[in-house]
Amino acid sequence: IACSVAAPMSGKIVKVDVTKGAVVEAHQVLVVMEAMKMEHSIAAPHAGSVVEVTVAQGDAVAAGDVLVRIEQ
Repeated sequence: IACSVAAPMSGKIVKVDVTKGAVVEAHQVLVVMEAMKMEHSIAAPHAGSVVEVTVAQGDAVAAGDVLVRIEQ
């Protein structure tokens, strides 16, 4: 089962903590983004392996943009 982790709001990616193929735990921070002058940690909804990372540090994203795809 694949799952997409999307940006909750528009902002800028300040840190990407995972790479393709990484094994992640539930609630592990995947990406940190800056929005409204605050940093927001985007975490994995469940454990699994990262099948795709669609953003890099410095990227601007819109609300709903897919950041990471995880497969259980």
